[in-house]
Amino acid sequence: MTAPHRPVTPDRVTVLGTGLVGTSVALALRRHGVRVGLVDRDPDAVRLAVRMGAGEPLAGRAGPADLVVIAVPPAAVAETLRAAQQARLGLYYTDVASVKATIIADARELGCDLSRFVPGHPMAGGHQSGPAAARADLFEGRPWVLCPTDATEGTATRVVADTVALSGALVCLVDAHQHDRAVAVSSHAPHVVASALAALFAGPDALALRLAGRGVLDSTRIAAGNTTLWTQILTRNSAAVAEALIAVADDVRAVAEVLRALADQSDPDLSVVRALLERGNRGREFLTNGAHQPA
Repeated sequence: MTAPHRPVTPDRVTVLGTGLVGTSVALALRRHGVRVGLVDRDPDAVRLAVRMGAGEPLAGRAGPADLVVIAVPPAAVAETLRAAQQARLGLYYTDVASVKATIIADARELGCDLSRFVPGHPMAGGHQSGPAAARADLFEGRPWVLCPTDATEGTATRVVADTVALSGALVCLVDAHQHDRAVAVSSHAPHVVASALAALFAGPDALALRLAGRGVLDSTRIAAGNTTLWTQILTRNSAAVAEALIAVADDVRAVAEVLRALADQSDPDLSVVRALLERGNRGREFLTNGAHQPA
């Protein structure tokens, strides 16, 4: 009979990248007494994170941490992982980027040690960026996806899962390609749609701006995200995002054609409009009743 796994609290974690997510990870771990070393190319970001109580600047001779959390943009994850492993910064490694398959492929191509790397993605964040927006409770009750590869050691997965659990997140083990398809629908395509809707207000129509209410503000909130980061996310999950956007575009185009025909005094089939609105009602019901529940 196998003994139940007893979660282990890491003694020391290094966080590479003190933006919103990296600093929030550090703050969450500090609540449990974990010693956290902080690294960022921007010394001001590190200083702010330190003042917030997220940890201390990484000491040059600190020795390997129990875990290194790579909280950098997707395009930089694999290179950062290679450099961190070459410097022996930690025993195990994870990341927090919102795409997984391309990062794994890049890391494999660069010769990274995938046995000690557990790709991860906390399903939490916000349109604000930087350490000032970080919160210790950012991950409470939220899914945190882990995508161990065939090469990942079981011990590495357990160490990362135990550390994630300290943040209050719900650990979810998923295949990397499955993850990327799911976030294309739940996060990446919606960002493009929100941006397209918000772009309607980038012109000179002052009346439209005056009349814009809570509905359009809610629908376009995520369009305020960092454009450089989101360009990386979209291009690194291109196939899945394109598929989701084509599905949305087909629905929008079908309704637009009906409405254009109606405006031209034709007699179109209005059931197309009703069918989309009804599917939207069902989808919204599923989202509000089932969103963020553990699988």
